[in-house]
Amino acid sequence: MVPLSVLDLAPIVEGSDAAQALWNSRDLAQHVERWGYRRFWLAEHHSMPGIASAATSVVIAHVAAGTSTIRVGAGGIMLPNHSPLVIAEQFGTLAALHPGRIDLGLGRAPGADGITARALRRDLAAAADSFPHDVVELMHYFRPDPAARVRAVPGEGLDVPLWILGSSLFGAQLAAALGLPYAFASHFAPAQMEHAIELYRHRFRPSSQLERPHLMLGLNVIVADTEEEAQLLSTSVKQAFVALRRGSPTKLKPPVRDLDAQLDAIDRAMIDSALACSIAGSPETVRRGLEAFAARTGADELVVTAQIFDHAARLRSFELLAQVRDAMA
Repeated sequence: MVPLSVLDLAPIVEGSDAAQALWNSRDLAQHVERWGYRRFWLAEHHSMPGIASAATSVVIAHVAAGTSTIRVGAGGIMLPNHSPLVIAEQFGTLAALHPGRIDLGLGRAPGADGITARALRRDLAAAADSFPHDVVELMHYFRPDPAARVRAVPGEGLDVPLWILGSSLFGAQLAAALGLPYAFASHFAPAQMEHAIELYRHRFRPSSQLERPHLMLGLNVIVADTEEEAQLLSTSVKQAFVALRRGSPTKLKPPVRDLDAQLDAIDRAMIDSALACSIAGSPETVRRGLEAFAARTGADELVVTAQIFDHAARLRSFELLAQVRDAMA
């Protein structure tokens, strides 16, 4: 069985607030650390009523301070929103406080709509075009260079593994060219997954960080004691995707029965496409799904996300998934 990691969006559920979401994320990290997950990543999204991890570096500090062994990081930082020096300083600070535990995943998208991106004071087109140069600049800040005119302190000389994130072929090509590990967002944009995997592995060039390709794939996984409960829990993330595609994102809604009957054909087709890399069911169903997905993709690691309304049910899902993993080992 390939190693499992966690991608958390710090979901703000209907009837609750960001403070509770952030404490729930830390609580989840403490549990999955005990259950043997490899990493706990948080994602940068802006102007989203249902996601509390916009200030991603701050949330990583909050989670890392409440854990002791699990790797904590960004999946990812949307580099067009930031200067490379600022990110080097932020993650250098995190690495100084939590040595050997901090990961830095980098994405090219703004993590927001166009209006919000402008509020972040970024030129979208120019920032996206400069992404490869910004990644290289960021890499230089982590290398020891006492003669450099500009230095990241903390940051310089610290071990902060960089990852490239992507949902298209661009990220696969960049990760391969720079010899970095690659995380593909198959949990919400699976259309180009197979092509991206092939491209990354075929074009990979070894680097000082990585000798051979390392591929992580995103996967939505919801496990419950019964098929019916898991399918019901999965309706929360489906509602979230419908709201997002309609341009009106909301807090994470409670599960509803007979959701399909409430959606039109376009919404159902969108869900089937966007969430194609998803497994929801009993432990046995999830075991079969994991085996099939791992065999089909050859992933080196899976990063699992579970947008579940009830925090106790979310904990239970990750606990059952850890049991499935252990039984497959």
